[in-house]
Amino acid sequence: GLHTQPPSSRRHGAHTTVQPKNVTFPTDAKLLNRAREKLVRLAKLHAVPLRQSYARVGKFALIQHQRYAHAKQFKRANRALKKLRTYLGRVIRDVGRKIEGNGGLEAAFTRLLALARRVREQRQHQRGPKVYSLHAPEVECIGKGKAHRPYEFGVKVSVATTLGHARGGQFVTHVKALPGNPYDGHTLATVIPDMEALIGNIIARLLGDKGYRGHNAPPDYRFRVFISGQKRGVTPRIKRELRRRAAVEPVIGHLKAEHRMGRNYLWFRHGDAANAVLAAAGYNFRRLIRWLMNLLREIPSALFPPPLFNPL
Repeated sequence: GLHTQPPSSRRHGAHTTVQPKNVTFPTDAKLLNRAREKLVRLAKLHAVPLRQSYARVGKFALIQHQRYAHAKQFKRANRALKKLRTYLGRVIRDVGRKIEGNGGLEAAFTRLLALARRVREQRQHQRGPKVYSLHAPEVECIGKGKAHRPYEFGVKVSVATTLGHARGGQFVTHVKALPGNPYDGHTLATVIPDMEALIGNIIARLLGDKGYRGHNAPPDYRFRVFISGQKRGVTPRIKRELRRRAAVEPVIGHLKAEHRMGRNYLWFRHGDAANAVLAAAGYNFRRLIRWLMNLLREIPSALFPPPLFNPL
């Protein structure tokens, strides 16, 4: 039954982090130049003759932009950026004219042309999703307010661990990729039922940081979710558990440093989801293997105890 699990699996700490994708840091200039290069390469592959590839002048404009931007000469940098945008627009229109009426070619170019148009038309302060990578357009920009890393490019991931230190260590009890960069508090409606189904136990208490304020947990969990810094309804025991909530942070550190959540190399959204789950599984397996090693070390000493005295 649901209540036969150990009590340590009934109290959890939850936190969200970013799983970065294996993409270069996106700038307007790099994206515009890369979109043009990809279109030219695809045109060559399908033997579509272009008026001009802009390979030499495009590369020169990109170098100019980077030098001017580094020197904080932004008026000149913007002039080079405008050139890059113009070159991409010319290639897009040229390809469109050459493949018009050819069904096979139109199908081959549809996805890349749509991406290139989005890259060309997007602006710095526009609302809604943007393209941050041409080979991984599902990448999102997530700002967590870190001083050393203001923006990260990947997908938001929810991680939950037990509050009590289990015999084998601090296990990850639930992990899930959350595309769309949802508000932390609004992830609980999906996270809590998933956690209960996974661990086979009713969650007595879930503790989160201030990012979970104004959460949408299911109604019967309304008073089982506690936020750090909360005063109302906090007993001395819950206060102690709120201090334990920080135990999820080193777990996230280990997931990223040693279990490949620090950079995701798998394709598309299902690659994001799979990488998060596999990283957590690898982390848990390492805890289990460590526990088994300690157990095997103790077996010989239990079977062959040392003599109580040294015979002369």
